[in-house]
Amino acid sequence: MSENSEQIALAKRSTKDIYKRQARHWDDVRPTSLYEKPWLDRFLSALPPKGRLLDLGCGSGIPVAGYFLGKGYALVGVDYSETMIELARQHYPDADWPDVEWKVQDITQLSLTGQFDGIYSWDGFFHLSIDQQRDVLPELSNLVKAQGAIMLTVGTGEGEVTGTVGGETVYHASLAPDEYKELLSQGGFETISYVAEDQNCLGRSVLLASGKRK
Repeated sequence: MSENSEQIALAKRSTKDIYKRQARHWDDVRPTSLYEKPWLDRFLSALPPKGRLLDLGCGSGIPVAGYFLGKGYALVGVDYSETMIELARQHYPDADWPDVEWKVQDITQLSLTGQFDGIYSWDGFFHLSIDQQRDVLPELSNLVKAQGAIMLTVGTGEGEVTGTVGGETVYHASLAPDEYKELLSQGGFETISYVAEDQNCLGRSVLLASGKRK
């Protein structure tokens, strides 16, 4: 790790509260140009049409959840920030979007009904610690239906770093790409691809696992 361990530890403890405080700022400044679209479309190409999706760390729903809703998918959006979920409900009210549910939940303590054709977390999953990611990935695999897919933004190697939201320091972590692939293979996925720092996607490192076995 290149960063001070005390700074990392403080960021790990503080990130959840920071996203609660900074939710409205995040909603204001979050890019909405859909730079993610090439990967969103790759994800959709691995799914049945108009299936059921789980968005982990959904934020305010703009723009990624909105893109999938516009494609006719049912969606459950989960975020541990109550304000983020309030914003998502404002952007996508039940009366206009009957196939969406917004839930205040922690990714490490999910309480959901049924399985999903696809699960994704764009800039959310990497706020979990290394140990939490190892624990959660098998659980997520079990929530995916046969022939379903998982897509995550992750890092380029195992480690912990920090970023900022609204000028406050937040925590990021990643496993090594080979460990992600091993865990997802054990979870029943036939095809697993990983692209590090994709320059066509603002440098995001993206993991896509598809073809879930029964």
